[in-house]
Amino acid sequence: MKIQIADIPEEGLAVDVEEEIGAEGISVVSPAKAWLSITKVASEVVVSGEMSVELDNVCSRCLKGFRQVLKLPVHVVYHPVEEVGAAKHELHNDEMDMGFYRGDELDLLDLLREQVMLNAQMKPLCDEACKGICPKCGIDLNSGTCACTDHEIDPRLEVLKKLLDKGKE
Repeated sequence: MKIQIADIPEEGLAVDVEEEIGAEGISVVSPAKAWLSITKVASEVVVSGEMSVELDNVCSRCLKGFRQVLKLPVHVVYHPVEEVGAAKHELHNDEMDMGFYRGDELDLLDLLREQVMLNAQMKPLCDEACKGICPKCGIDLNSGTCACTDHEIDPRLEVLKKLLDKGKE
């Protein structure tokens, strides 16, 4: 959904958006729904509100698939891209909620996609207490236990064990 910046009234604009979004590397299974307030102050456009979307993830510990609903606050201040100029500068913390628009329109689909990509977990977990899988036999430690032993010593450290045993004598 594109918003014409010149059409934003002085009192602002309330927008309900439901869009199918595709985000690279993220499996989105439901349309993104957003409830946004758009206001214009001089050349700045302020977009705030909230959004929700459902993702299909794979747990990074146990490798089971699970669905996750992201409910995200949205607050971005857009400036015209012409204000940037040719000078490059490092982003500061107070600029992390800043975006830029080109011409006289703002694409809300890009905003929704960006928010999902920024807030999706890099290593999703089905549960914070997920135990994962056994690195030796591959059994899911959430549903059972295995008979594997953890007493195997790394052969590179075997020399150090001999030193410890020698120091006990």
